[in-house]
Amino acid sequence: MCEIPKPTEKMAVSIGGQNFEYMRTEKVFYVDKTYFIKEWWEEKDVVTLITRPRRFGKTLNLSMMECFFSAGYAGRDDLFEGLSIWEDGSYRKLQGTFPVISISFAGVKAKSFQGARDGIINAIANAYEAHSYLKNSQVLTEQEKSSFDAFQNYSVNPSEKKRISDSLVVVALNKLSMYLERYYHAKALIFLDEYDTPVQESYVSGYWQELIDFVRELFNLTFKTNEYFQRALLTGITRVSRESVFSDLNNLNVITTTTNKYCTSFGFTEEEVFEALKERNLSNMMDHIKFWYDGFIFGSKKDIYNPWSITMYLDTQEFGTYWADTSSNALVSELIKTGTPELKMQMEDLLADGFLETELDEKVIFDQLRKKRGAIWSLLIASGYLRPEERLFDPARGKHIYRLKLTNHEVRLMFQDMIAAWFPEDETSYQNFKEALLTGDLDYMNQYMNETAAEVFSSFDTGRKFSEKTHPERFYHGFVLGLIVDLAGRYQIRSNRESGLGRYDVMLEPLHREDDAIVMEFKVFSKQKDKTLENAVENALEQIKQKKYDTELIARGIHENRIRHYGFAFDGKKILIGEADVCSPRNRR
Repeated sequence: MCEIPKPTEKMAVSIGGQNFEYMRTEKVFYVDKTYFIKEWWEEKDVVTLITRPRRFGKTLNLSMMECFFSAGYAGRDDLFEGLSIWEDGSYRKLQGTFPVISISFAGVKAKSFQGARDGIINAIANAYEAHSYLKNSQVLTEQEKSSFDAFQNYSVNPSEKKRISDSLVVVALNKLSMYLERYYHAKALIFLDEYDTPVQESYVSGYWQELIDFVRELFNLTFKTNEYFQRALLTGITRVSRESVFSDLNNLNVITTTTNKYCTSFGFTEEEVFEALKERNLSNMMDHIKFWYDGFIFGSKKDIYNPWSITMYLDTQEFGTYWADTSSNALVSELIKTGTPELKMQMEDLLADGFLETELDEKVIFDQLRKKRGAIWSLLIASGYLRPEERLFDPARGKHIYRLKLTNHEVRLMFQDMIAAWFPEDETSYQNFKEALLTGDLDYMNQYMNETAAEVFSSFDTGRKFSEKTHPERFYHGFVLGLIVDLAGRYQIRSNRESGLGRYDVMLEPLHREDDAIVMEFKVFSKQKDKTLENAVENALEQIKQKKYDTELIARGIHENRIRHYGFAFDGKKILIGEADVCSPRNRR
């Protein structure tokens, strides 16, 4: 069910609002998503995991769920009056009738396992503190009060963590559910926000397996063997594999970005964006808004917009990469930068407004991101950077093939900035190098490349040390991505495509008549084949000629005297660049 709610009335815009009570009490801009309450409740799933990109309203929706279901908000009709859920009388009676455990792992971003463990304990301690009234009731034994004290005191005095063992932590939410069931005579609802934040951080910082072992036991005792909770709702960005943290959890229903359930509950629909612009006399900006921020697809519902960028635009009435700027994207950058040449070529196609066809396994297995073919695309889909434009069925393999594209203009700019950051920060030198490349200044090109080779090559390595055998190919495809970003609007740049009798390495086709075309060939120096680095350059240039790589450019109407040939030879960190005498000044025009 993908019901579209009625738009809300015009309200002041509050930036960063993630607390439902605050937004309703202060009467700030809010798009009604309360129909999600009814949709989730009527599905009757025991444990639901919903994955959506960051800043798509996950935290706000869980805050809304807590305000609706929690006994602590009983009688707060004011929070829901005028919203879609309040139109159903049966749901008015349901409001405020359950004990609720609300937890967030959003702040668990530690560089070590101990730091992550402390962060998880702190999140659990906050849940205990929210129900501190239990300790003064008659439902706890003296021994239970002691363990309750350990968490309650921790939220005030973190030094108490020394008293909290792993065995106490992993059973903590199970125990709290039991205490609440005794007190209310009703089973608890458990809401866990950003469940995968510590998992992602553990992968980046190198303690993934230790963290997984800890979280797996916590989740199994909370959601599998816990007889004291009624339902649970988890949110996150990625669908971490069941084997990682949800082993044997057979009551879990996973809702990803390709699932139809709850497809309009997170993010703004186009109708909602249209209405918000109309109320602010900005309807004439809709085409620009669509170009910048449209493109997200959840299930079969297209034209979903990220709420953060729309809210920021409504506040500033200026376009910007608001959503893209809310994350460092360090993991994505590192995976692409050190990825295979094939992966970089696929990124070239995507940046050129092309598409990628691939099988898709939406389970993100972090320890296989660098090993499993195509695993990174699952991460990019979950993160919102790619959209599944089309799903095709391959009868020969019995599998679905997804056609993926960059989500929108904002995402394209994010990738361009990310790739530009791969290269040295000395902008003047880099600009001079590009100009030397286009004009044939070999002296400057050789000087620049050899001065920066050690730094640039090492950063493109998949390992932690320089690899002479694998680097040149990985580097030059990264180099091509840099050229695509920096020369956009001046050249169409392609790599490893067929032309003539073979596949050229790189081709720059000018978009303006005054610029020359460029064909590049890269060679790794071999003592057996080349003898000297100069010979390797000559062999690269000869290959361009023998394989007739100019064929594609000539077919497009570019005269052969307007085509430059460059040979790049790599010998470890030493580089030599040479140019053929095809495009000499005397032959031009």
